[in-house]
Amino acid sequence: MSELPQGWARTELGAIAELIMGQSPPSNTYNSEGKGLPFYQGKAEFGHLFPEPAKHCSRPIKVAEEGDILVSVRAPVGPSNLCREKSCIGRGLAAIRPLGEIPSLYLFYFLRSIENWLSRQGTGSTFTAISKTDLQQLSVLLAPLPEQRRIVAKLEKLLGRVDACQKRLEKIPLLLKRFRQSVLAAACSGRLTEDWRAGQPDTRHAPAVIERLSNDATGKDIESALHEIPDSWILTCLDRICTKITDGEHLTPPLSHEGVPLLSAKDVRDDFLDFSATKFVSDEVARKSRARCNPEKGDILVVSRGATVGRACLVQTDETFCLMGSVLLFKPDRSLVMPRLIEFCLKNPYSLAALISRSSSTAQQAIYIKDMRGFPVAIPPHSEQQEIVRRVEAFFAFADQIEVRYTKAKAHVDKLTQSVLAKAFRGELVPQDPNDEPAEELLRRIREQRLTADASATTRKRRVNAGKRTGQTEPERRRAKTR
Repeated sequence: MSELPQGWARTELGAIAELIMGQSPPSNTYNSEGKGLPFYQGKAEFGHLFPEPAKHCSRPIKVAEEGDILVSVRAPVGPSNLCREKSCIGRGLAAIRPLGEIPSLYLFYFLRSIENWLSRQGTGSTFTAISKTDLQQLSVLLAPLPEQRRIVAKLEKLLGRVDACQKRLEKIPLLLKRFRQSVLAAACSGRLTEDWRAGQPDTRHAPAVIERLSNDATGKDIESALHEIPDSWILTCLDRICTKITDGEHLTPPLSHEGVPLLSAKDVRDDFLDFSATKFVSDEVARKSRARCNPEKGDILVVSRGATVGRACLVQTDETFCLMGSVLLFKPDRSLVMPRLIEFCLKNPYSLAALISRSSSTAQQAIYIKDMRGFPVAIPPHSEQQEIVRRVEAFFAFADQIEVRYTKAKAHVDKLTQSVLAKAFRGELVPQDPNDEPAEELLRRIREQRLTADASATTRKRRVNAGKRTGQTEPERRRAKTR
């Protein structure tokens, strides 16, 4: 800012605040039992406004007082919090204690307004850090004292609204996830098309389909189906509606720098296959691999091992690729069922829970082909399958639109805080009063107070040194002086 608002002044942080650089006490003074002062080591303990102690310290070396501003001075540089109570600070932090009448919140908000810039000021090869001198020389824009108070009051009000908006926005992803899960659960139970069936009384499976699907509709898996289904639906199993159920390569084949992509569990996402970081095999290796496991457009892939076990994805690409053994392949018989419907069934939260329950109890979760063959699925007549797919895709498209709007709104709200802070320290957030005492007067008083304090400290030091020379204590020297 080249021109300052009326009555404002530019100064250095060291001129208006005391700086206490943290120092970590011996590790044997830390404890998790709450003995001593709260101990903060750096950004890791920071919250939205106040830090939360993970440890306490029984013998602190450097102490921050209530109301001090805590600034992270070692990677990452710049984040700040307010000290809620007297606390011990480690060398990753500095405590900033405003002098005179300057409100702590004014300096706190100013530091937050330059946090992005401050984060780039650290130096060091192992990790970035800023020194006490760097902080002391930090340029601060100081408004007249009454205006400082107005700025703080306005910022607390506006940023409180921004925080409330952010908290409401944070709920949307979870709500959308639950919405999609509810749609899938309704689709796979028949509730989604209940009204449609009421207007289609003659909809039913062809006799030949009934015969093909019903042969295996017995056994423990079928009897323990997770929900009741409409009378026109048939409860069967995956083995009956798929022409192939297999998995990818159990041992990593010879790899190439280019060739045919080799996908593993990490490349199978919820709605697409990620080819951005795949490994490759030669055409010859791919030919041998695809002789047994040949994923194609319209197949269903399910992650069978690891943290994302049970994740299902419909293949929607014509690209040729191979699979590792961490992925199962299901080829739906399209004369019986639409591939999209099988994807819905496997993504249905109840089915997903059942898939996970089939995981082994070993260190790494896994599901196996033998378990999946008898996995129960409910198949509606073909015309209802089409209606289910149409409705689910319409609901999901609606959810996608909301998600796009949410993303834009979140990006806008995330920028609001910095926009409001920038406006505040340009002098544009609150009205200015020409009757306010200029900031220079405040700086003059702070300088005088510091000179007085320094003079008093020098006098006390001289008296202590004089006492040491004569062997008298300070009280003894004062009594002798009054005799």
